[in-house]
Amino acid sequence: MISLTRIAGQPFVLNCDLIERVDSTPDTVISLVDGKKYVVAESLDDVVAAVRLFRSEVIALSNHLRPESLLPVPEPHEHAHLTAVAPIVSEER
Repeated sequence: MISLTRIAGQPFVLNCDLIERVDSTPDTVISLVDGKKYVVAESLDDVVAAVRLFRSEVIALSNHLRPESLLPVPEPHEHAHLTAVAPIVSEER
C-alpha cells in the first residue's frame, strides 16, 4: 500500500498492485484495473517513486525471512485415498 493525498487534501492509502496507469493531465490521475480513478496531489514521479519504494521494501523484507521461520511443507501421503474408476461404456442397441 502507498500513502497518497486526494486533490482536496485528504490522505488515503492505495493498493499499488491495482494500478493500471498514472497520467499527468496536468493533475495526476491514477487509473486502477477495475476502472476507478483517483486524482491525487502527488506528481507522477512521486507516485512512481512511492510504488518503487513499496516494492523494494517487500523484496528487502522477504530476504530477512529465515527458512526455519516458514511453515513446514507437508509431506505427500505415501498412499493416496483415490482409486481409479473404470470408464463408462455405452452399449448401443
